[in-house]
Amino acid sequence: MKAKNKAEKKFDTVKVFREIKEKIAKETENMTYSQFKEYLNRNQMQNPKIQIPKVPLCEG
Repeated sequence: MKAKNKAEKKFDTVKVFREIKEKIAKETENMTYSQFKEYLNRNQMQNPKIQIPKVPLCEG
């Protein structure tokens, strides 16, 4: 069996995704459900090619 030489990654998707998840978790850890939904609406990715519907706020 031949040993494969792995090319060095220029961008590590898994590492970046984990960092983003950890940042969001720290920012939202003590939020109520309503506060969390407002956070999601304020921090949606802005990309004209992708339309993400806003999360409706539920009362109660």
